[in-house]
Formats: sequence, structure tokens, C-alpha cells
Amino acid sequence: MAWVHLVIALALVEYLCFGMAVGNARGRYGVRAPAITGNADFERYYRVQANTLELLVILIPAMLLFALYIDPLWAAGLGGVYVIGRLVYFVGYTRAAERRHIGFALSMLPTLALLIGAIFGALRALAAHG
Repeated sequence: MAWVHLVIALALVEYLCFGMAVGNARGRYGVRAPAITGNADFERYYRVQANTLELLVILIPAMLLFALYIDPLWAAGLGGVYVIGRLVYFVGYTRAAERRHIGFALSMLPTLALLIGAIFGALRALAAHG
């Protein structure tokens, strides 16, 4: 489980870095808090952070459940693909909105695989215990 925990920690550090990038973009593009609109360049940074949070809510419990019911190393590996995918998403999306798709797929697909595996594993465990 240490690998799973490490990948979760890396995903959280990545999210914190995205938050700092949003703060820097606020200053760079002159978007004063609490505004989140008004500059398309800033808005792309903000959307990366918001979308990452939306996926983290699914990723972390799905990784833990997948690790419990299926396999911890596979959970960590899929989570690692997510972390790399989020970085690709960040780089692509902050440059141009139409460049976000590969990074999105690299983070959404492992998240879905973890969630489906977690559900399957839990159902299998329930069936085995009556």
C-alpha cells in the first residue's frame, strides 16, 4: 500500500502546485480575487485546478478501494498514469484550450478504470461472503 499512498501524495502535491500556478496567473494576468473570469489565459489555469479537484474526489477513494479489492501495485500504476496525465493536461490547457484532450484522456481513463475496478472488487467480495 505504500506505493498507493505515495501516488496519492504526489497527486495532492500536484494539485497544490496547480493552485500556486493559479495564484501566479492571477497576478500575471491582472485578475483580482474573487474574480475568476475576465482573462482567457487566467481562466485556463483556473479550469485546470478546478477540473483536477473534480477528479481527485473520485481518484483517491477509487485508488484505495481498487488497491484493497484488486491489487495495490495496479492501483499505484493507474494512479501514476493519472498524475502524468494531469501534468500533460496542465501544460496543454494552459497553452491553448484545444490542447487539453490528451492530458484529459490520460487522467480520466485511469480514474474510470480504478472506479470500475473498485466497484467490481467490492461486488465480488460481497458475492464471496454471501
